[in-house]
Amino acid sequence: MNSSNSANNNEFSEAVALSLGLGVEVIELAQLSVDEERARLHLERKVERAFYEAGMALKELRDRRLYRSTHRTFEEYCRERFGYGRDAAYLKIVAAEVYDNLNEIMPTNCRQIPLPTNEHQVRYIAKARLKPEMQLEVWQQAVELAKGKVPSGRIVKNVVRQIKAKPIPISFRKGEVCRLIAKDNPELRGKGGCWCIVTEVYEFSCQVNTWNGEYIVRPEYLKSCNYSEIECRQMEDIGVRMSRLHEKCGRDTAALWILNGLAKLDKPYLEPIEEKLLSLLETEYLTDNEGEDSD
Repeated sequence: MNSSNSANNNEFSEAVALSLGLGVEVIELAQLSVDEERARLHLERKVERAFYEAGMALKELRDRRLYRSTHRTFEEYCRERFGYGRDAAYLKIVAAEVYDNLNEIMPTNCRQIPLPTNEHQVRYIAKARLKPEMQLEVWQQAVELAKGKVPSGRIVKNVVRQIKAKPIPISFRKGEVCRLIAKDNPELRGKGGCWCIVTEVYEFSCQVNTWNGEYIVRPEYLKSCNYSEIECRQMEDIGVRMSRLHEKCGRDTAALWILNGLAKLDKPYLEPIEEKLLSLLETEYLTDNEGEDSD
C-alpha cells in the first residue's frame, strides 16, 4: 500500500513539474546571440535585485504611511499583509539601503565586483550599523573570500565580526568634550546625545564623565564636539556645577528635568535663561559656600 502511494506521489510530482516547465532539461552548450546575451543579463539583474525592490517598496510604504487606511501600525500591516515577523520588514528595508550604499560608493575600478543578490548576504552588515565606507570594506573582503563570487551570509557575518573586533585608534584627548552615541551599548541607555568630558585616554578606550556618572567607552561611542580648549574648560565648569547639584537635589523631579535638559547642550555655553535656571537650583540646594565655589 505504501509503495503504491509513493509511486503515485512521484508520478503526480513529475506531472506537476512538467506542466510548470520544471522538468530537468539537458541541452548542448551553445553561443548566445548579442540580443540573447543582453536579455539574459537583464533578467539576471531583475532576479538579483528582487530583494532590493522589495526593501525599497516596503520603505516607501512605511515612509508614506500608505498602510493607514487599514492598519494602525506598519508592523501590524506587514504581519497581516505579507506574513512578516516583527523584524523581517525592517531587515528588508535596511538590506536594501546597504545595497544602495554599496552600489553608490563602489569605485569605478571595482565595478566587476558582484553586488548582493539576497537579503541574507547583507543582513549582518545592516545589523552592525556600519558606515557606508566600512560596509564596502566588509563586502569587498567577503567577495575576496568567496573567490570573486557572491559570498554567503555566513562569510559576510564572519568578516563583520573580524572588522568589529579590530580596535579603533584613539583620537580623543584628555579634557575634550564629546557627545555620547548610545547605539547598541546598554550601559549608555538614555545617554544618547549627552555631552561628556574625556578624563582618561587608554589604549583602546576612554574614561568619560557626565554630570551624573562615569563611564569607560570605546571610541565608536564618542563623537567630538570640536570645541576649543577654552570652550572645553567652560563645559567642564558647567559639568562640575551640575554634578554638585545632582548630589544635593536627590530625586527632585523638577531639578532632574532641568539637569537632563542641560545634559544635551549643543553649544559650549549657557543661554541667559539656562544660566538663570541653574543658578536658581544652586540657590535652592547649595550652601552659600558651595555657591561661591561654583562661581
